[in-house]
Formats: sequence, structure tokens, C-alpha cells
Amino acid sequence: MINIAICDDEPNVRAYLSSLVKKQDTECEIMEYASSGEYLSAERNHDLLFLDVEMRDHLSGQDGAERNGMWLAREIRRMEKENQPIIIFVTGYREYVFDAFDVDAFQYLLKPIDTKKFADVFQRAVRRILAEQEQKKKKLVIQYGSANKTIPVSHIYYVESQNHKAVIHAEEGAFEYYAKMEELERELSGKFYRIHRGYLVNLSYVDGYNKQEAVMMNGDKLLISKYKYDGFVRAYLDYIAEDSL
Repeated sequence: MINIAICDDEPNVRAYLSSLVKKQDTECEIMEYASSGEYLSAERNHDLLFLDVEMRDHLSGQDGAERNGMWLAREIRRMEKENQPIIIFVTGYREYVFDAFDVDAFQYLLKPIDTKKFADVFQRAVRRILAEQEQKKKKLVIQYGSANKTIPVSHIYYVESQNHKAVIHAEEGAFEYYAKMEELERELSGKFYRIHRGYLVNLSYVDGYNKQEAVMMNGDKLLISKYKYDGFVRAYLDYIAEDSL
């Protein structure tokens, strides 16, 4: 079951998008919202959000900013990772595609919406959602102290090599145990990349990078080997751009 939200201030557009979703061969629940306020006050988690960029709330935020679709997207990106949907912008203007990168939008659909384009974008979004749901099920079992400890792979920021030990840096904290980085690299292949002999990073937690270091979402800055930089950039861009803009 995939939870889908449609947020647009035009009832006819919401109805049309809902009808297009229902034509797809995917089991899903659809919720409709007429404003950013409605979306936020619902406090529901959604896997996929169709969001009108030009939508207006007729209200301004405390900072005076208009609560349009881009404002809502930025608010969503400030939420906890578990509350992050894939965002597909719906807009009548091509120039918004550049703003879409700032909020990690998956794709954008131009009005009037082409049904073939919609079906293609929707199916690619669904494949990513299902892949991420499968990833969340994966767990790493480590020997920690005198007992085994299970850590969800999706909770791991990165793995660090220290004195023949591996240190798992995760949402739950840091855990040190005996393990070889080469074995972990194979076990965690897919969303992880070895940026240095001492660091194996979860690409979904990379917040930014330059030629010297990767900045993780927990604030840690990790050295990137000059020999690994090009491969890391390719892997990271492939990850964030896969089936994307």
C-alpha cells in the first residue's frame, strides 16, 4: 500500500490527478489537500506527494513568506527523515524546475498534464518507494559487547574503520565491533559508497560534498580520497538523480 497526497488549491486539478492515480496498477490510498495548512495540520506520513507550485494559502507565514507549494516543500524537508515523501511538482511554468532541485524534488509535471508522461513518472516513483521500503527492512547484525545487536541499515549514517574495528555511526549512536571494511562494503552494497579507506557512507545521508570532504546529515565531515572522488560523485549523482529530474 502506497500513501499518496495531492495538494492543489484547484478542485478540478486534484480530481484529475486522483483519477490518473487510480488508473495505475498500484494499490494506494489517496488523500487530497487544498492548501499547505491542510497538509501540515493533517500530520500524516505520505510516500508520494503531488504538489502544485503556484498553490496559494491566502495566508502568510510568521516570516511573511507566502505559503505556496515551494514554501510547503521546504517545510516538509525540515521534518524528520521518516516524514519525507517523494515530491512531484505540478506546475504551469518550466522555470520552477530549477527551484525543484533545492528541495530534492523527484520530478515535475507541466500543466496541462500529459497522461503518458504522468504514468511514466508515477511508475518510476513507485519503484523508488518500493525499493526504499525494502531497504528499510534490511538489518545489520553485529557482535556488540557480549551480545548481538541489530541495527536497521536505513539508520546508518556511515561506517568508520578504526584500528581493525568498524564503528557504526547510526541514529541510535556509535557502535564499535570487530569487522573488515571490505566485507561490510560488500554487505552494504547499493546505497553505500566507500569514499576513503576509512569511511563507508550511506548515500541517502550525504548532505553535501566538495573535493576534500563529504558532509553528512548528522553534521560529521568525512575525508574523501582523491582516488575515490570521481567514483563517489558518479555514485551520488546516480543515487539522487535515479528516475529523477
